[in-house]
Amino acid sequence: MTEPQISDEMKISVFMAMKDGWEKKDWRACADLMAEDGILHSVMLAPCIGRENFFERVRKTEKPNKSVKLNIRTIGVANGILFVEREDEIVLDGVSRIVPTTGIIEFSGSKISHWREYYDRTTLLNAVQEPANH
Repeated sequence: MTEPQISDEMKISVFMAMKDGWEKKDWRACADLMAEDGILHSVMLAPCIGRENFFERVRKTEKPNKSVKLNIRTIGVANGILFVEREDEIVLDGVSRIVPTTGIIEFSGSKISHWREYYDRTTLLNAVQEPANH
């Protein structure tokens, strides 16, 4: 049975809830927005398949001295797919770094079924490294 499609506005709303959960480090709320067999594919890594695997993956990225803010530059839906251009601001020990990112998100009903993230892996790795002491 196919899930009923949701409106473009609802797709944006689901992503905004993901953004809010991510920034609050509420990994359960984030995972609950994924379909049971949903896929997160940061394209430089192997896909993470399944809601609980997603939960474990994002939970493991948390550090007490780290925060992330998803600054949306452009968001919209084309052919039923949500496109989100962002500048992810990663703050580690008070040092802020920007990682330009684009997410392409497909839905099954009101849940995210496939989320592809495009970013420069070296830029991300540099952003999450502990800052050097001066």
